[in-house]
Amino acid sequence: MSGFLEKLIAWMPSLLRASWVTLSLTVTSVSVALIGGVFLALGKISKPPALRSFCSAYIFFFRGTPLLIQLYFIYYGLPMIHSSLVIHSAYLAAFVAFSLNVAAYLAEIIRAAIQSIDKGQMEASRALGLTYAQAMRLVIIPQSYRRMIPPICNEFVMVLKDTSLVSIIALMDLTNQSNILATRNTTPLVYIPAMILYLVMTGAFTAIFNRLEKKLSAYE
Repeated sequence: MSGFLEKLIAWMPSLLRASWVTLSLTVTSVSVALIGGVFLALGKISKPPALRSFCSAYIFFFRGTPLLIQLYFIYYGLPMIHSSLVIHSAYLAAFVAFSLNVAAYLAEIIRAAIQSIDKGQMEASRALGLTYAQAMRLVIIPQSYRRMIPPICNEFVMVLKDTSLVSIIALMDLTNQSNILATRNTTPLVYIPAMILYLVMTGAFTAIFNRLEKKLSAYE
């Protein structure tokens, strides 16, 4: 037992550094994807057929193909199309892949939340003289974002766990670092603290989102 504790102490610095990579990738990619998801959702429910078709096709493509293949293609496939498309940083490639992929999922969450608002709200807003954009910004979206919190929380947690896929492009995330330590020390016990770190991160963000959800629901 003492031998395991000694190894655990030796592993923790590298595991914590790798956890930061996992955490930062999740937060940055979801933040960017959230912005993209808003535009995609609004585009999908907009009137111009070209914009609606483009957003629908984007969402269908990124939701319908595996994230692992998208990650492979962005890091390994794009350079074969043209040299200017080379992404030298594994972190940047992962960020691009996750941002593009997650935006499609968040777009559907946002679209569903917006369309769950009674149509009478839009009709009343237009009757008061608001434009479509003003009605969306001032009336519809402020009501719908409270309904987005639970599914966005679930998506965030899923992304946090899906970041383990980036080990295939040699990004030193928590999973990749655990694999390296397990191979170097010829023991799978390193996965115990790795799983605990994942649980700590997912538990912390779940608690934050639950608190936010309760705070927002108080105003409904």
